[in-house]
Amino acid sequence: MKKPANLLKNLPPPDAEEFFETLLDQPDFRLERIVSQGHVTPPGEWYDQDRDEWILLLSGGATLLFEHEEQPVRLEAGDHLHLPAHVRHRVEWTDPAQSTIWLALHFRGKVGAAAPG
Repeated sequence: MKKPANLLKNLPPPDAEEFFETLLDQPDFRLERIVSQGHVTPPGEWYDQDRDEWILLLSGGATLLFEHEEQPVRLEAGDHLHLPAHVRHRVEWTDPAQSTIWLALHFRGKVGAAAPG
């Protein structure tokens, strides 16, 4: 029998690189755990993904900035957000004092889906 895994345990040390772990990978979706601690998107870079992404913040805190938006979106533990494909965004801040643990589901969404907001 398989032993259960815990998304809140076996975390990388605080000074490690941002950590990406694929939990499930199927043709139509990929589920991953991301662990950030003070990590941000490098200056001038934007995520522009081919698939929709649904994110859930399990712990910590983060802010996301969407292209053409002035104010970043603040996320706290328990918050979730749908990011349609090709909605350019960046991580402006993650809590440097604790692990920010994301659960991210990447999937094929509907063509022409609306942007967040």
